[in-house]
Amino acid sequence: MSEQHHPNPSEPLGDAPAHDPRGHGYIQDKDEYLKRLRRIEGQARGLQRMVEEEKYCIDILTQVSAMTRALQAVALGLLEDHMSHCVVDAARAGDDAATQAKVKEATDAIARFARS
Repeated sequence: MSEQHHPNPSEPLGDAPAHDPRGHGYIQDKDEYLKRLRRIEGQARGLQRMVEEEKYCIDILTQVSAMTRALQAVALGLLEDHMSHCVVDAARAGDDAATQAKVKEATDAIARFARS
């Protein structure tokens, strides 16, 4: 099974529906997401510093694992927000095609997440 490569991952693939102009599901938690991502950014800089300082490999791997868990937590939060906002809103609007498209986006994201 070949994975489709998209030249710009910030743009939707194919016939993906337009995003809700009222905002995305994560907007209400945007500041929290930004805080978490800045913390992860700090972890990445810390990992670089550990390599530069030639720290013990197991200590570096431990920090990589912590950073991976932090990224996974952000991803799961975004997925939950997508399901509870974007998918639910499409279903409430009664637009079966939009609902199916949002569900497909979510399942595709879960598949990408599971492969990582």
